[in-house]
Amino acid sequence: MKIIDLSQSLYDGMDVYPGDPDVHIKQIHTLDKEGWRLKCLQFSTHIGTHADAFAHMDNEGITIDKIPLNKFFGKTILVKPTDTFPKKIGLAFRDEILGLNLFNKIIEAKPLFVIAGNNSDFELEMERKLLQAGILTMAGLVNMDKLPRNKPFMFYGVPLKIQDGDGSPIRAFAVME
Repeated sequence: MKIIDLSQSLYDGMDVYPGDPDVHIKQIHTLDKEGWRLKCLQFSTHIGTHADAFAHMDNEGITIDKIPLNKFFGKTILVKPTDTFPKKIGLAFRDEILGLNLFNKIIEAKPLFVIAGNNSDFELEMERKLLQAGILTMAGLVNMDKLPRNKPFMFYGVPLKIQDGDGSPIRAFAVME
């Protein structure tokens, strides 16, 4: 078994989406002074490697804390837009901007979720339509060049249970047999 970490590290001052709040991670307690370490974290729900709740772009969508955990992991395959998409498994993209031109093809595949990483991301309206269609989106993944194309793997990207959350950072990883 091989585990591939697909998560960005979160750090003070990291790049954010234009208009989003800056990331602040500060040391509050230290081993020398208090006898333990404690940091204060301040960042948006869509920082780094993250999952989007259906409520992110839809007034009728449910929040991250109400989405069952089993929706955030499953058999997944790395594909290109020109590939035939297998049905009812996660779809992962690493080199493309995912636009509305792919929407119907993705919907027909009935994926567990759609993930985008490395040089891939969602156009705004594509992300909105996928979420409104009940398909989870996860973005900001890294190290996807270590994943084989067209060979299934298990993907895990579990969010924090943020009450009424529109999204959450995730620790994403792939398990290869």
